[in-house]
Amino acid sequence: MSDLREEVQGLREEVTGLGGQLPPSGEEKAAVRDFVADATRDVKTLMRQEVELAKAEIGAEVGKVGKGAGMVGGAGFAAVMAVIFASTAAWWGLGHLIGTAWAALVVALVWALIAAVLFLVGRGVLRSISLTPKRTIDSVKRIPSTFTARGGDRHE
Repeated sequence: MSDLREEVQGLREEVTGLGGQLPPSGEEKAAVRDFVADATRDVKTLMRQEVELAKAEIGAEVGKVGKGAGMVGGAGFAAVMAVIFASTAAWWGLGHLIGTAWAALVVALVWALIAAVLFLVGRGVLRSISLTPKRTIDSVKRIPSTFTARGGDRHE
């Protein structure tokens, strides 16, 4: 009886050992090929989508740059106007000491106020701009976890 058990155990070990030495079947090779092709296509699609997301994010921020730069440019123009009117007012005021000069000074002060407001608003817009595509970076950081095995999916 003991000889029979030993013989069965030996056959069992021999049969088990054969499975590891068999070459993969055509179906197994095709399955692996299909899996690799699907994974490659999915990674390409994912990367294409991430690039498009980055372009959209940066495009939105570039629009803010234009708006802020326009306001700062407006502030520069207003400052030039303030200098022109202030110079004209000082000239008229010192030269004639009449009401016309004071009117020019009031106009210059209005331009100075406009310049200050445009500058402050434009500076605020420019400070709020971030050209870092944060959503894209967060999304790309999650990509590796997509390819790692999860809990019950792991085969070792």
